[in-house]
Amino acid sequence: MLAKLKQFLTSHSQAITPEEKARQLDLAAVSLLLEVVFADETLSEEEAELLPQLMIKALSLTQAEAEVLIDEAKKIQGDSISLYEFTKEINEQCDVEQKQKLILAMWKLAYADGQLCQYEDQIIRRTADLLYLRHSELIQMRNLAMDSQA
Repeated sequence: MLAKLKQFLTSHSQAITPEEKARQLDLAAVSLLLEVVFADETLSEEEAELLPQLMIKALSLTQAEAEVLIDEAKKIQGDSISLYEFTKEINEQCDVEQKQKLILAMWKLAYADGQLCQYEDQIIRRTADLLYLRHSELIQMRNLAMDSQA
């Protein structure tokens, strides 16, 4: 499915509207958030509640739009083979501040259930690296997320 999506996007890259481009970016961001949620192979109640809230706030969506986007991203995320597929889209369209906000949201999801799994930590660190964020920015976002949990 992802190969078909890539083929479609490549063949229609000149015809992509700004709305479609924004949708691709939203899907990439939500897919990365889902990577964190499913890193420990469990979806806690806290994570399930926090994910749509983060999306509503960050992407200015309604609850229904967030749910649809989550379902769509689950399909794409499940077929993905690497984080690069998602970070490439984000690198093309986002500035450093937006990337930091995404990493902050990922940390918040990782800490939502009260414990940080090593796999969650690894995914967030790899994502930050692929987004060309400095280690100090990664740690700053982690500390902000931890402070918001307290």
